[in-house]
Amino acid sequence: MSFTDPIAPPFRPAEEVCRAAPQHVAVIMDGNGRWANARGLPRTEGHKVGELSLMDTVAGAVGAGVGYISMYAFSTENWRRSPSEVRFLMGYSRDVIRHRAQQLNEWGVRIRWVGREPRLWKSVIRELRAAEQLTAANTGTQLLLCVNYGGRAEIADAARGLALEVETGRRKASSINEKSLARHLYAADVPDVDLLIRTSGEQRISNFLLWQLAYAELDFVDIPWPDFGREALWKSITAFGRRQRRFGGTN
Repeated sequence: MSFTDPIAPPFRPAEEVCRAAPQHVAVIMDGNGRWANARGLPRTEGHKVGELSLMDTVAGAVGAGVGYISMYAFSTENWRRSPSEVRFLMGYSRDVIRHRAQQLNEWGVRIRWVGREPRLWKSVIRELRAAEQLTAANTGTQLLLCVNYGGRAEIADAARGLALEVETGRRKASSINEKSLARHLYAADVPDVDLLIRTSGEQRISNFLLWQLAYAELDFVDIPWPDFGREALWKSITAFGRRQRRFGGTN
């Protein structure tokens, strides 16, 4: 595989998919290592093939009219992996962003980085910022790349921001509520998640978008991430469209 591998551009799927398309889809891209191990390949090969799945899935989101798609690329807990795998993931993430940003820009995608700076390689941050700048004027699907991200860390950072406002006299503690905390999240303008998809059969959310997932529909699919793509995304969206969302109330 190379960075020039062809990815079909976005196209409109069946009307049933477009009608059901949620505003915000979040994806936990799981199973790269297991996919590679099952084929007798190094874990890194699974991550490489997973790049094509990411691009094809984003193309599917664009075609279906999804407003936001958040991809869990590297968590604050992933630093616990072996140093060699962390080095590969950092370097490969940097290179993928560099080589795919222009293609995403041509699709009208706006790229945004969500996560913490500490520990993250400066070269990765540079590519993320460059991709954000390149695509800032795009009005299509927004791709949120969650790199060095953790749900608990995000809530802790939001709480710290509120505490600083209280400490400096800009806010009274009694005024703090859910809305004020939400305004301090990393991407405060992005709506809550409607549909969470996790590949590879695992049924947990792994510290991903804890605040935003409060009323999300969850879809745990059995296929590993390297086998996922736009068709699988559209299948999940179609199933989502048949669910009843009550948000604590009744129909």
